[in-house]
Amino acid sequence: MKKNVDVSIIMGSDSDLPIMKDCSKFLDDMGISYELKILSVHRTPEKATQYANELKENNVKVIIAGAGGAAHLPGVFAAMVPTVPVIGVPIYTKTLGGVDSLYSIVQMPSGIPVATVAINGAKNAAILATSILAVGNESIKNKLEDFKNSLKEAVSKKDEKMQQLGVDAYLDSMK
Repeated sequence: MKKNVDVSIIMGSDSDLPIMKDCSKFLDDMGISYELKILSVHRTPEKATQYANELKENNVKVIIAGAGGAAHLPGVFAAMVPTVPVIGVPIYTKTLGGVDSLYSIVQMPSGIPVATVAINGAKNAAILATSILAVGNESIKNKLEDFKNSLKEAVSKKDEKMQQLGVDAYLDSMK
């Protein structure tokens, strides 16, 4: 593990990487340090346990864990690193459309919470991690406020354009 990272982004398989890269992109934009790891609590339990112990030693502040199917990764890390918030990202699956992943992550037992975002919602996981970090960091708080304000501005501009063009022309302009 890299020393002094704020966020650990873990995933159960490299097939999760196309989704989970949205976390790293957002954290890069916010200037937040992170590490990306591929770990499987099923296939490499010893490595996962070793990494969880390293996270405790290195004072990571938030864990984002993406997993599909049985999706045990977020819950196992929430149990192994109990004082660090864990955000689960359920990954879409071909068999059940990611609902299996969602249910696996959201149904944690009392005492072992895992915050859960939408299926393939990696960017929202990074935004939530940023919100957690912003509580004690004015610089991150300001960057997050700027990001949220940009969302407001984008919606206002879209409405203004739709009002000017009319609905049909606006829809045509979106093509």
